[in-house]
Amino acid sequence: MASAERPGCPAWVEPMTQSTARTEHDAPAASQDLPHPGPEGHQDGPSSLSSNSNMTTRELQEYWRSEKGRWKPIKLLFEIVSARIEQRRISKFVMYQIVVIQTGSFDSNKAVLERRYSDFEKLQKSLLKTYREEIEDVVFPGKRLTGNFSEEMIDERRLALREYLRLLYAIRAVRRSRELLDFLTRPELREAFGCLRAGQYARALDTLLRVVPLLERLTAHCPAAPVPALCAVLVCHRDLERPAEAFAAGERALRCLQARESHRYYLPLLEAMVHLAYSLGKDFAALQGRLEESQARWPSHRGFSLKELTVREYLS
Repeated sequence: MASAERPGCPAWVEPMTQSTARTEHDAPAASQDLPHPGPEGHQDGPSSLSSNSNMTTRELQEYWRSEKGRWKPIKLLFEIVSARIEQRRISKFVMYQIVVIQTGSFDSNKAVLERRYSDFEKLQKSLLKTYREEIEDVVFPGKRLTGNFSEEMIDERRLALREYLRLLYAIRAVRRSRELLDFLTRPELREAFGCLRAGQYARALDTLLRVVPLLERLTAHCPAAPVPALCAVLVCHRDLERPAEAFAAGERALRCLQARESHRYYLPLLEAMVHLAYSLGKDFAALQGRLEESQARWPSHRGFSLKELTVREYLS
């Protein structure tokens, strides 16, 4: 998500080809699909039972039940709950309020977004460049010559755009695409990082705490993708003199970077965590050990501090 390189795992920019039959819009992910790692980098399959060969039948049933629950795919529900007409000096447009919630459980971290019809148009044009075949059956509600601002037309389009998002999310390749991720998160992230650069940490934090849960759900297949945003949360809390909250955000970011020592955020994050642990009176020896080992292994990665790295995100 930086100006020079987009965040997340390298698979964002390394196309992968899959050949799977289309079933209920689950089209072949023939372009920028991302890998889906198992728990803590392990493969999710029968081989994971090898260490459990002495289990009883009941224990095995409980084991698989817990594994199934653990790997229940995240499904999101899109609702466009309202629409309003915005009148500017030289323009007039409709702003739609989108609520994104996780299905299957009580969701206390629902995301509330606002997008113009033109934002949806840009998403459609962008997706057609890469996923024309996959979205050929997805109907995009077009403009009319007249009546675009009538109450009836706005409500009709609101329902049509809700269905449009639902159908897009049902297509695996699109669900994991950079285009859909940017549509749902980039405006808020750009605003948050802009506030961070301006030293408006409370305002930046308010936006980050709203968008990061959605970012994590959308990138569950690429755990490192939310790292820049989580590190921004750390920086904001730290500069607002909330070290405990900063440390908690750093722990989440480090979990995302398991076995990813080459990631550009890894060393700066560890350095920040060592200082936070020391200031909080925590045992920082383990963090210090990891830092020294990584510095020895990746000497060329020394450079920017965590704050210097985060302020470079979303410059374009």
